[in-house]
Amino acid sequence: MLNFTPTLSLQHAVRSLVTVAGAMLLAGCPSVPQQEPPRVYQNESFQADETFSRLFDAPAASTCEAARRALLSQGYLLAMAKPDALQATKNFQPEGSVHVQISFNVMCLPEGRAGQISTAYVNAIQDRYTIKKSSNSASLGVSALGSVSIPLSSTDESLVKVGSETIPAGPFYDRFFVLMGRYLREQAQME
Repeated sequence: MLNFTPTLSLQHAVRSLVTVAGAMLLAGCPSVPQQEPPRVYQNESFQADETFSRLFDAPAASTCEAARRALLSQGYLLAMAKPDALQATKNFQPEGSVHVQISFNVMCLPEGRAGQISTAYVNAIQDRYTIKKSSNSASLGVSALGSVSIPLSSTDESLVKVGSETIPAGPFYDRFFVLMGRYLREQAQME
């Protein structure tokens, strides 16, 4: 008669497997190489046709004033305004639980000796937020009634940033620069 205990042989197999795995680690067996994430800076082209700037035939203060008017006309809220720089933001809610904010940064620098032309450097950053729900719970004990406990719970919602990126050069900025040019022409006609 054979006496067979499957539990002991399963334990023996697991021990053997653990022993072999440990020996392989100690022996320096190569592990599966992890792929490195792509480096974002490698996509930077630094090409002259992809710029975040435009040359205007106006002094720096007039150029930034046109930028200010262009942003205000599109519903942006000014966060900071100086004669040669400004920052503005606008909020969007494309979906129920998604919030997007665009932050505009404009810097106007004079060009040439007379300063009658200037370059507007512009970049816009898009931040994405989503609603994160967190539940809080507490209990209320009433000692006069004994050990009666009433659970109290609530849910808090908060916006959590899930992404941020600079809007790439292209049509977005081209439309902004066209609007700036229109305001510069209007300013010149009024002077």
